[in-house]
Amino acid sequence: MEHDDPAEALTELRERRLGALELLQAAAGSGLAAYAVWALLLQPGFRRVPLRLQVPYVGASARQVEHVLSLLRGRPGKMVDLGSGDGRIVLAAHRCGLRPAVGYELNPWLVGLARLHAWRAGCAGSVCYLREDLWKVSLRDCRNVSVFLAPSVLPLLEDKLLAELPAGARVVSGRFPLPTWQPVAVIGEGLDRVWAYDVDMDVHHARPAATSCPILPTPGPGSALAPSLPSSQAG
Repeated sequence: MEHDDPAEALTELRERRLGALELLQAAAGSGLAAYAVWALLLQPGFRRVPLRLQVPYVGASARQVEHVLSLLRGRPGKMVDLGSGDGRIVLAAHRCGLRPAVGYELNPWLVGLARLHAWRAGCAGSVCYLREDLWKVSLRDCRNVSVFLAPSVLPLLEDKLLAELPAGARVVSGRFPLPTWQPVAVIGEGLDRVWAYDVDMDVHHARPAATSCPILPTPGPGSALAPSLPSSQAG
């Protein structure tokens, strides 16, 4: 018997227990919704990048950003974030005096989000977010580089950094270390750990020479950023 009263039908629907088929349909609907979010926000631009070079977006935590800045603060020259996501590292770098600060990100949705954050912070005209493939941009004028990339692409990134960065440049890698380079400093624990590397001045375009690696104390919650290491100067 059909319900003439829509309110009565809605009440019955709410009280009825979901059967197996309905549960399956609900789960499928949730999965499609999650895929739609991925397709809209994270996937655009990936089609232009070979599968082995694709890096999923995972935003840096506040502690990770703090550690990156503690290893770059006070250094002169251009700062770039490769795969800048929602732009939080670039914005924080600009605020602590690393200028110019530039983010390279292929996903147009994340570039738009980064620009929105910069506008809300009153820095829209001061920081730069470019929709670019990080594998194709030139790093020859960059003195400070931050990366939060997957381990699978780091060996290829080493080659690009070594071929393009000027002597005295510093690279800070978050979550995972560069596989063959020797760090000059390490700070943080677990996934919050970051590694600093200096491009060797004397043996440029060769693997950076091994140096002693101080383990810096992790700044406590709410504390000031740890002082940066002395910056290298090109000869």
